[in-house]
Amino acid sequence: MKKGLKILASALTVLMVSTVLIGCGSGNNSSGKGKNIVVWSHLNDSDIKALDKIGQEWAKKTGNSVKFVTDKSDFQAYTAAAQSSKGPDIMFGMPHNDIGVFQKAGLLDEVPSGIINDGDYAAKSALDAVTWSGKRYAVPIAMETYALFYNTDKVKEAPKTTDELEEQAKKVGFKYDINNIYFSYAWISGNGGYVFKNNNGTLDPKDIGLGNEGAIKGYQFIQDLVVKDKLMNADITGDIAKGDFTAKKIGFYITGAWDIEALQKAGVPFSVAPLSTINGSPAKSFMTVQSAFVSSESKNKTEAWDLMKYLISKSGTDVIYKVRHSVPVLNSDLENSDFKNDKIVSAFAEQAKVAEPMPNIPEMNAVWTPTGNNLKLLTQGKQNSAKTAEKILEQVADGIKQMK
Repeated sequence: MKKGLKILASALTVLMVSTVLIGCGSGNNSSGKGKNIVVWSHLNDSDIKALDKIGQEWAKKTGNSVKFVTDKSDFQAYTAAAQSSKGPDIMFGMPHNDIGVFQKAGLLDEVPSGIINDGDYAAKSALDAVTWSGKRYAVPIAMETYALFYNTDKVKEAPKTTDELEEQAKKVGFKYDINNIYFSYAWISGNGGYVFKNNNGTLDPKDIGLGNEGAIKGYQFIQDLVVKDKLMNADITGDIAKGDFTAKKIGFYITGAWDIEALQKAGVPFSVAPLSTINGSPAKSFMTVQSAFVSSESKNKTEAWDLMKYLISKSGTDVIYKVRHSVPVLNSDLENSDFKNDKIVSAFAEQAKVAEPMPNIPEMNAVWTPTGNNLKLLTQGKQNSAKTAEKILEQVADGIKQMK
């Protein structure tokens, strides 16, 4: 599972697209019977292999054919492929924050009625993640966020509050990728900060909440973990934190389900709990919603949406949970007995209930560098929380202006 969060930006040439992707585009079945539906996916190979079995079931029932393609291309390559009829009918598995760029470019077909039933979904936030200006252009397929891992040999009960977390951490150790806003956002949002104001499903990039009083409180907590409590060094990285937790040197570690398999193989005795609350309020972690969409350039939209609906209805437990170890989006999958009895993955479902989807608008691209740079100054003690808030607000706003 990947946690890469920035919008893909590197460009491939049209020549590369035409030579590498030729034959992978949508079109009629060469046999003349039914339609050939092409599905690209950014998920990993094991996920796609499991999805292919479901897709072939649909093909057998409908008389169409389905081809899955592992896709590693970026936005520019996808655009060139789609516009030259070499692109897919469906993209199944792309972080919701990336596809905001696709929507702005007019590459997504609006989700038709009958595909999404709001009441079937476990979290409204998963649906918000695929909504732009009140309309839906993609369908959620999985929720991915982070939570608190703890070594059960060192910690008998997970801390419920941040005060308890700090107290226990001083005894057993606590590390995570603290200078990465993706992970540290939980402490900012839990205190009342936000990235962009959400106005009934529409994000306002002019209203930035990374410099308000709540954000300042969050920055102070982050700084205290390093400067006052000395739980980790200012130059901590995700790899260092993971290495120390894997080596059983520390009791607490924040990460996502993508680390479960490696920790199990390393023999680490661990469990997972939702993040500690902040003054009675939940620590609202960032959430990535793996999503699927139908290309606006597809010539087989009716069949593509029918396949999409079938894949989503059948993949939640057997692929999203059992193969990918992610949290399914449908209530029916969360009620599956295997999922409910899995204390580790079900903990992520609890955290997902309060998590916030990363902003799905292009302006989010102006957030990563200013926050990363200023969090480093904050944890190094070179900048206080108020100055950090001021600088981040100023630099993010400037970055957004430069995008226009």
